[in-house]
Amino acid sequence: MAESLFVDKSLSLDEQYENLLKQLKSLLVKEDNLLSNLSNFVASIKQTFSKVSWVGLYFLDGNNLYLGPFQGKIACTNIAFGEGVCGNSAKDKKIIIVPDISKFEGHIACDSGTKSEIVVPVFNEEKVFAVLDIDSLEYNSFDKTDAKYLENMCNFLSTFISNNTNKIL
Repeated sequence: MAESLFVDKSLSLDEQYENLLKQLKSLLVKEDNLLSNLSNFVASIKQTFSKVSWVGLYFLDGNNLYLGPFQGKIACTNIAFGEGVCGNSAKDKKIIIVPDISKFEGHIACDSGTKSEIVVPVFNEEKVFAVLDIDSLEYNSFDKTDAKYLENMCNFLSTFISNNTNKIL
């Protein structure tokens, strides 16, 4: 089945997120395999927002986060829990917005062109099981609006996964 995503760059940032979230609810299909759904989830973010240079999911397993579906340049395949922006987001169970990655002590540079980043934890009940990592080649690309909507999207993703765990790979 051919999937499609309607993107209107003339919409405000809030409207773009609302449009994307509405479409995600029909794009992610419980009959599809989870890996396919996760891949479309990250691809939809990359396709919607021109400020995004890289987007992907890292999954927590033990003391490391492991690279999952992503869009963009090749990336770090594992990140220690508590290291870098992703590891700190997972450890602290909170969204981290980094306006200038050169000012984030311990930043792990997978792409030397990245200037700003946002990382959003994905929960299964109270436990972090993944983080959504989004990079930009511009400074100050992410703010509270992004955080609010990305958190909503990650909550939707978490609920979707917990309700549809029968088809992982």
